[in-house]
Amino acid sequence: MQVLQPPGWRRPKGYSNGIAARGTMVFVAGQVGWDANEQFRTDDLAGQVRQALANIVAVLAEGGARPEHIVRMTWYLVDKEEYLQQRQAIGAIYREIIGAHYPAMSVLQVAALLEERAKVEIEVTAVVPD
Repeated sequence: MQVLQPPGWRRPKGYSNGIAARGTMVFVAGQVGWDANEQFRTDDLAGQVRQALANIVAVLAEGGARPEHIVRMTWYLVDKEEYLQQRQAIGAIYREIIGAHYPAMSVLQVAALLEERAKVEIEVTAVVPD
């Protein structure tokens, strides 16, 4: 995997501008903050992020991938302000579960998610090296 950082560009914080990778691709559908039984244990955004990331790691493992193989993440949030208020806690949770690995990433605020209690949904693409 190669981080794509054009010369002279300021290094982004918490994500990469681009990633080049070769290998087996693993696509993870959007994961929300519920457990394996589709039960929400919290309505706290940071708590839901923790569960969604744990869900992602579990699905990646089924495809023979690990967090460091993630090349792309898209986050869908229902409340930008709540995210900004909990950004430090969310960052700590991210580093705990994913590590100091920062793939290409987008974060979008959306009007709603399909699951009523969901505050975040995260989808991932990973590439397991050959």
